[in-house]
Amino acid sequence: MTDDTSPAATGRFLDLVRAALPDLHPAERRLGQFLFDFPGEISSYDAQELARLAGVSKATVSRFVRRLGFPSYEEARRAAREEGRTGSRLYLGHAADGGGLDMTTQIEEERANLEWTFRRISPESLDRLAGAILSARRVWVIGHRISASFASYLSWQLVKLVDDIVTVPQAGESMGEHIARIRPDDLVLHFALRRRAAGTDRIIEEIARTGAAIALITDEGVVPRDDLGWHFLCQTGTRSAQFNHGAVLALCHQIMIRTSAAAGAQARMRLRRIEALNEALGDL
Repeated sequence: MTDDTSPAATGRFLDLVRAALPDLHPAERRLGQFLFDFPGEISSYDAQELARLAGVSKATVSRFVRRLGFPSYEEARRAAREEGRTGSRLYLGHAADGGGLDMTTQIEEERANLEWTFRRISPESLDRLAGAILSARRVWVIGHRISASFASYLSWQLVKLVDDIVTVPQAGESMGEHIARIRPDDLVLHFALRRRAAGTDRIIEEIARTGAAIALITDEGVVPRDDLGWHFLCQTGTRSAQFNHGAVLALCHQIMIRTSAAAGAQARMRLRRIEALNEALGDL
């Protein structure tokens, strides 16, 4: 194991590579720049394979990881793998992909992500969530960072069906002022996709203390939460340097159409009323 007092124990892998680059010998610098551009490769290959990809010797790889403060290649590999799990896009790119994946490959990846996601989501759990959405006193939709986009999207869809729905936090707001107003008969839809905001787990804990039902929507890198009403895992990984959120949008669509179906005639009446008002207001 890595010594707790070593730089490798206290620094992030990419930070260690960045700090070392200026003082490296040419071959080590070539390897360092390669890993700086494609840090995920150290998780994917053994030392010999990495040396071949970077155009250096295996001895250079060994010297390089020791210079970073790791006692072995496997320790460096483990550190990079752990850092990659935090969600950095830099760990998604691969040198072998060159200028990027062709469209057919990208579509196959998205199809695989959709299949992986919905194999783990039962229709019954979605129908149960739809009923909870319609019966809740208030529906709270939460999202930070990239998750805020999906929170806004689902809220925009559900506002056509739900009397009281709010998307938080808005600019300048703290979560404390909202959690203080959540009641046991409320429902919270919480998007927490990588990279998740700091304090996400604590926010979930505090919401749980209110007694409100919680539906958590995350990427596949989160350990399943059996203690919540719902936890939907969406696969977002790709071989490119960007996450694919197609499964997240597909899940939002399923939540919307199943809630609409559960609302039945009341939903149709509400939609007709909305359309009539929009036409009168000139918004169509």
